[in-house]
Amino acid sequence: MPGKRILVLRPEELSSDDHKMWREIRAECGAPANPFLDPEFTAAVGRVRPGARVAVLQEDGSPVGFFPHERGPLGQGRAVGLGVSDSQGAVLRPGIRLDARRLLAACALSSWEFDNLEAGQGLFLPYAVEESASPVVDLDGGFERYARRLRVTSPSSLRQTLAKERKLARQVGEVRFEYDARDPDALRALMRWKSAQYRRTGRRDRFAQEWITRLVELLADGDEPECRGVLSVLYAADRPVAAHFGLRSRTVLSWWFPAYDRAYGRYSPGLVLLLRMLEAAAADGIGTVDLGSGAARYKESFKTRDLRVYEGAVVRARPGGAAYRLAREPARAARRFVRGRPRLAGAAARTLEELGRLRAR
Repeated sequence: MPGKRILVLRPEELSSDDHKMWREIRAECGAPANPFLDPEFTAAVGRVRPGARVAVLQEDGSPVGFFPHERGPLGQGRAVGLGVSDSQGAVLRPGIRLDARRLLAACALSSWEFDNLEAGQGLFLPYAVEESASPVVDLDGGFERYARRLRVTSPSSLRQTLAKERKLARQVGEVRFEYDARDPDALRALMRWKSAQYRRTGRRDRFAQEWITRLVELLADGDEPECRGVLSVLYAADRPVAAHFGLRSRTVLSWWFPAYDRAYGRYSPGLVLLLRMLEAAAADGIGTVDLGSGAARYKESFKTRDLRVYEGAVVRARPGGAAYRLAREPARAARRFVRGRPRLAGAAARTLEELGRLRAR
């Protein structure tokens, strides 16, 4: 249409004005300032993933929307950083009308896959095939207010976590916590612990993929206020016993890669770290901590509410779209079947853990 066009650029080709406009449009949408949908995250992915692109929607020469994505063989597309990105979608000025398949055509994509599409993404929600909860912790009222709520909703969790912290101090040594640690050794330890956890539980080791390791290292060195890495570390006797690496904006902190040293597992150092991190985040102006999708008992104990996230794909009637359906849809249907049957899901999880133990021998 006259006055409207779509440019497809590499992330590094975006200007500082583009970044500014991206953030302004994002703020107009009223969506939480999740760092995964900030241009800085897409720029970092672009440095480690050569297929990263951004579609810039323009009206009369001015940007009115941005669609970050990755392009693979046969034009098969995916959310930028798929597999580690906890919030996905397009950033569009309110009122923009767009057809998803036409957008894909403009980007030379035969399909576009997402697994953490945020709520409110009307352009892509019709293509979602699965909905799940992403627990969050609200800290707008400060940590003391949150702790009072926790004493009502999960009194045993809070009491036991504080008791484990005291026991750790008595039996191991002085406990201290750093919210924003610049400790490369602790970051490497975290990645080792997390890799071991993935293998032990029979899941794909994300840190065995070089691009993910490089992405974490890039973000750990960043200083952009709307999207930068935060390494939080719990020490006992000056030794790291638990750590978390996440992404933060000015108001949202995403719980991303938590892990702990199993030698100290009886002290629940991961829960101690989470509690101290929530306290420090509230003091640092964070209003929301997004714990991410995926079932976990501790998330249910510490959350204040759930966000909704979605999984699915937009597929065009092209050879690459057919290839996507053949490769991905059977596995996705099988996962939905298992997830809908708790007893079967439990058996599958136990099987994965046993396979992980066998591989570790």
